[in-house]
Amino acid sequence: MQTLTKYISLEAFLQQPETKPTREYINGKIIEKPMPKGKHSLLQTELASEINYSLKKKRIGRAFNELRCTFGHKSLVPDISVFQTVNIPLDENGEIANNFNSPPDWTIEILSPEQSPIKVIKNISHCLDYGTQLGWLIDPFEKCILVYAPSQQVKIFENPETVITTPNFAQDFSLTVGDLFNWLIIN
Repeated sequence: MQTLTKYISLEAFLQQPETKPTREYINGKIIEKPMPKGKHSLLQTELASEINYSLKKKRIGRAFNELRCTFGHKSLVPDISVFQTVNIPLDENGEIANNFNSPPDWTIEILSPEQSPIKVIKNISHCLDYGTQLGWLIDPFEKCILVYAPSQQVKIFENPETVITTPNFAQDFSLTVGDLFNWLIIN
């Protein structure tokens, strides 16, 4: 992860073209996110797909990969942002808007080997401070999930049979720790 040390305003940052790797705007600094590698990419793809399968059919919500969310003087790009349908911004044509200027209802981050866990936890905490209902931090190397909720102690899920806590709006979505990490086994 590289931090570009030039301080700019949020407005100036948002005027810049998107880049690969993705960049976030945090406290006046531009910070590059690490490029996803195999474990990260597979977990992100499978998890977003499963969440969408569960929530989309009942019009409850949608999961988005690498969606820029700008709020609270920061512009973050969670690995997966889940929005309840009623909170998805629409443009003047009634289609999904390009800009999301609010926190996700559920934020999910997948730790990469070169990524600072503290930086990721700070991003989850920022989301919670602005109304996100739940945050997951998935560590594919430790095979555990840390679940963050507003004003609650972090919960650690590592037993393969344990069902991971989800937000209230996503109660139809159920996933065990073992199911999540079994996606890493390619048959």
